Amino acid sequence: MKIVIFGANGPTGRQVTGQAITEGHTVTAVTRRPEGFPLSHPRLRVVGADVLDPGAVERAVAGQDAVISTLGVPYSRNPVTVYSEGITHLTQAMTEHGVRRLVCVTSTVLFGVPAPGETFFFRKVLEPFIARTVGRTVYDDMRRMEEIVRDSDRAWTVVRPAGLFDTDAVSDYRVSTSRLPGRFTSRADLGNALLREAAGNRHVGAFVDVRTTEGVPSILDVIRKEAFGGRK
Repeated sequence: MKIVIFGANGPTGRQVTGQAITEGHTVTAVTRRPEGFPLSHPRLRVVGADVLDPGAVERAVAGQDAVISTLGVPYSRNPVTVYSEGITHLTQAMTEHGVRRLVCVTSTVLFGVPAPGETFFFRKVLEPFIARTVGRTVYDDMRRMEEIVRDSDRAWTVVRPAGLFDTDAVSDYRVSTSRLPGRFTSRADLGNALLREAAGNRHVGAFVDVRTTEGVPSILDVIRKEAFGGRK
């Protein structure tokens, strides 16, 4: 397939890009900082573009078979619009060029239900604090993005991972259209799930949870390394 990846220079975007190349796809990696992109390959084209620039988005989407969005921004008290504005430009460009398959990332907290089997502290204190206070503006814009995707006429899938962390390899992760037990998703597993969705049609028109089940870190380690860094 010909796959274009937006947010390709983030930790998740690099995972998707590398795995897609390994599996034989032709990849267009879109990033605002192409000079810093760490991967190279004959089937990889690195494009410098901003998702907030509709013309640049349209040029990157033209001729593709699928679009993957791994956009991410740090938590902020200021209003966040990159998710909703970016996905608007993506869906418009996809319609213009007849590209049907769209896969993008939000968060497991948008399921609106607690993770099965969670502790009282996590369910009633920690997660609400992150979702409604620390990350409120980010999650508000993710919700707007999901509404735009859901209302589009594209063949879409929204992947909602849990707390993200880094690993070297893809594991035997779980996928479900309802919220799964557990707190964490490795970026390798998330990247693999995004690629599986883009290359297939299993969960078209669905919100999908992805959960790593082995080798997960402690919650304090993840919060320390990830929660305030905006790494997507």
